[in-house]
Amino acid sequence: MRGLSRLLRWAVLVLVGAAIYDQLRRPAAERTWHGRIGFVPYDFRPPTVERLRERLWNPDDPRIFTPHVWGVGWTINLYQLRHYLLPLVELVRAELSERRG
Repeated sequence: MRGLSRLLRWAVLVLVGAAIYDQLRRPAAERTWHGRIGFVPYDFRPPTVERLRERLWNPDDPRIFTPHVWGVGWTINLYQLRHYLLPLVELVRAELSERRG
């Protein structure tokens, strides 16, 4: 388990380095500080309340995993997670109430 943890830590460091390199090799006027390295998103812009809402609680975005507000990787769109888990919770509640009689 410790080896996996180290591997993941190195992978994150490599992705952060690659993202920073990707931005610094561009002319200053073309740097956006957000994008993708392969299929992994990154965003190093200062977080805003609007972006927090857009990524963490967005009923208009069907994805459960959205790009981080700041950093490399993904975060969870809690609205969509709730949307998918609510029927499961209701099913379990119904099953439990049925068993109780």
